[in-house]
Amino acid sequence: MSTQISIPNGTGRAMTDILLGQSYYLRFDPKLMRLSQPYPPLGTLIAAACLRRQGYEVALFDAMLAESEAEWEAALDQWRPRIVVLYEDNFNYLSKMCLLRMRQAAFTMMEAAQRRRYTVLVCGSDASDHPDEYLAHGADFVLIGEGEETLGALLDRLDGRREVPLEQIAGLAFQSEVSGETVRSPARAVIKDLDSLPEPAWDLVDVSKYRAVWERHHGLFSMNMVTTRGCPYHCNWCAKPIWGQTYHVRSPAKVADELSRLKNTYHPDHIWFADDIIGLRAGWMARLADELEARDARVDFKCQSRVDLLLREGEIDAFARAGAHTVWVGAESGSQKILDAMEKGTRVEQIYAACERLHAAGIRVGFFLQFGYPGEEREDIELTRRMVRDCRPDEIGMSVSYPLPGTKFYETVQRELGDKQNWVDSEDLDMMFVGTYTTDFYRQLYLVLHKEFRARGAARRLFGLLRRPAHLDRGAFRLAAAAVYHGSTLPLARFRMRQLMGISERRVPSSPPAMTPEQAAVPTPERSE
Repeated sequence: MSTQISIPNGTGRAMTDILLGQSYYLRFDPKLMRLSQPYPPLGTLIAAACLRRQGYEVALFDAMLAESEAEWEAALDQWRPRIVVLYEDNFNYLSKMCLLRMRQAAFTMMEAAQRRRYTVLVCGSDASDHPDEYLAHGADFVLIGEGEETLGALLDRLDGRREVPLEQIAGLAFQSEVSGETVRSPARAVIKDLDSLPEPAWDLVDVSKYRAVWERHHGLFSMNMVTTRGCPYHCNWCAKPIWGQTYHVRSPAKVADELSRLKNTYHPDHIWFADDIIGLRAGWMARLADELEARDARVDFKCQSRVDLLLREGEIDAFARAGAHTVWVGAESGSQKILDAMEKGTRVEQIYAACERLHAAGIRVGFFLQFGYPGEEREDIELTRRMVRDCRPDEIGMSVSYPLPGTKFYETVQRELGDKQNWVDSEDLDMMFVGTYTTDFYRQLYLVLHKEFRARGAARRLFGLLRRPAHLDRGAFRLAAAAVYHGSTLPLARFRMRQLMGISERRVPSSPPAMTPEQAAVPTPERSE
């Protein structure tokens, strides 16, 4: 088959070759909207830089801070591109979670482009898992897996720069003009030499809008970077539709060069390294620290790592020297039984030890916690709550087990799934399979866990201030109020949780009610793992 595809120009003269966009709208995710820690779509910006290197003119529609899909339609009419590309940010864990609200936004955006007779290309985790759905809603082509090389090859084919049958372009799905069936080309190998990729096209972003949001809500400005792609570990609930089980890393020198340019150009106060795991290779973080010191490019950062990696000799010292402000770890559970069932490859005692050493080095600690995994019982939940009390992490993020295609966990619970197989937004917390407890219980556990965490944290900080009376200010009164509020409302919240725990432990989940305002008001930090 060698289908010929033309490139319709829409209405009027094209103002750019390619309009890139993505469908994660912060405004459509209430929890993350309250948290107000937006980052531009890094993966989309890297794709834009790759296209520029091939000689294409590009424009960007950044959905992150947009009000609605109506702004996308305005961008289509403004730019009148030759081709439209929805290129999701695969470094945003919420894109990997494939939220239903964002999927609907993508469909709306594709249909708007289709009405204007534009050729539509789509790349992302959800599209890779469900190409037929995206083709049915207006996509002409779906890029399966990592997209930069497939996108470049396809555009060269559509633009007439190369003569090659579509089915020979690796990493592609499209509908046959003859049969109407979905055609899938062979899988494309991932890029191994990450240093060969250009730096993100930051000039396409309205950085001032992001700075204004950050400074208004947090008094600082944070930007995002990546140093790696993929994860080689085997946590059996972790979906990997883009990079599979591979792991590749940029050189410390390249990372330091990019951070130096960001620091000198945009002056961020803070960096979020959005890697699934940073510094996996022994000695990499120490070399990064050396490179940053040589360039005077050190900026406070947060990142994600594994507790077993952090316990390597000299590792935490290297993190501190490189500028680590907060390190998030996938603690998941305080029960070794659950960690083993997840095939996490870590031990509870390593969580305790890594947290203690990070704190001793002056580095804040974030715990990702996961409840509801099959086989979890009351004692497993209590072990996790005790771990949070004992380790005293500075931040926590709680989720319930979330089955996504391509994972061993999904295969295990697939027969229990109903029509709803994705959360609507990040605070949904629906148990979509038959767990030990109900959705209502886990939502109440979410509330109790955060109340306990915030009450203890406020009390500790308040006691610290009371030892230094000269430092007492309005913040101390806010801490006192928070400690009193959470402490006084905890007994009722715990009572309700115990009631829900006593409800039937095996129940097929139905469509649950929305979270209560009190439950929804508890923010949880971002997760990229």
